[in-house]
Amino acid sequence: MTEDMNQVEVNNYKVGDQVKATVSKVEEKQVIVDVENSKTDGIIPISELSSLHVEKASDAVSEGDVLELEVIKVEEEALILSKRKIDALKAWDDLELKFENGDVFEAEVKDVVKGGLVVDLGVRGFVPASLVEDYFVEDFSDYKNKTLTFKIVELEKDKNRLILSHRAVVQDQKEKQKANVLDRIESGQVLEGVVQRITDFGAFVDIGGVDGLVHISQLSHQHVDKASDVVSEGDKVQVKVLSIDRDNERISLSIKDTLPGPWAGIAEKAAKGSKQEGVVKRLVSFGAFVEIFPGVEGLVHISQISHKHIATPQEVLKEGQSVEVKVLEVNETEQRLSLSIKELEEPQSNYNSSDYELPEESKGFQLGEMIGDQLKKLK
Repeated sequence: MTEDMNQVEVNNYKVGDQVKATVSKVEEKQVIVDVENSKTDGIIPISELSSLHVEKASDAVSEGDVLELEVIKVEEEALILSKRKIDALKAWDDLELKFENGDVFEAEVKDVVKGGLVVDLGVRGFVPASLVEDYFVEDFSDYKNKTLTFKIVELEKDKNRLILSHRAVVQDQKEKQKANVLDRIESGQVLEGVVQRITDFGAFVDIGGVDGLVHISQLSHQHVDKASDVVSEGDKVQVKVLSIDRDNERISLSIKDTLPGPWAGIAEKAAKGSKQEGVVKRLVSFGAFVEIFPGVEGLVHISQISHKHIATPQEVLKEGQSVEVKVLEVNETEQRLSLSIKELEEPQSNYNSSDYELPEESKGFQLGEMIGDQLKKLK
């Protein structure tokens, strides 16, 4: 009799009690469990298996699993149980601690819904679309079943509200990386970077977690009208650090300083005695400066412009004019070129018929005198 009374007492579970049970059968929409110290089976409806939506009970549990459950209803032939409630009770304590400490943790994205991502942390965690990345994402379908790092940005247990952010983690990592780069780099260093953005005044290059500006004047040895004429987003480039403003986190970079100068190898490209094509860039009193390669100008002295005597270069040349020149001297070290236009032209003859004049005494002759002379010869 005493044993019977004890057995009844053992089976006297009530709503809110926590029990241990072993999964004995997994059906499509519910799970049957053997509850410890109970003469009746336990049933877990599919809605009580997880804080997230579950299509099939087998997606959440398997036969033989030992579960901690809460009694949510007592029926004559079964106990109605919840796994979701126990998971949530355990989860909230851990989540509150993570929130207070600002912990970063990994979790798998269980679902993609309108407006963001859903994560199962024992309770339903929501990641708004704006908090997924630090850049715009058009389609989140690839994020399902992906493991990401998160921080909790909002937690309200009484409202069952848990908001997560992956973006905050990414931004924190970038700030730390940026601080490390700013501490490490020095003026004069040559680094590899990736072009991130192009503007009217230059290009921003990522040099390992921090962006530096390559001003348009530092993109090339040649004149550049638009930065996009020289570089494109995503290009890998070599840059030289010109200056660092650590207080304002500004870095000035140069691509130009990592490139061979326009005068490099000029002794081979414009060897002494060679013929070159160029453009007259400037006219000065003592001659003309002619550009034969981008950024390489040589002087045609006024005495080398023409075989004729000229008072000013403007008598023969004009700015923008294309000319052929001969290299007289080349000095790569001092970046000097002596050129000649005259050397490639045929010397002009000293005789010019338009300049010839009759002797003074022969001027003013009469036609009659010529005829008279001819008649005398006939006699």
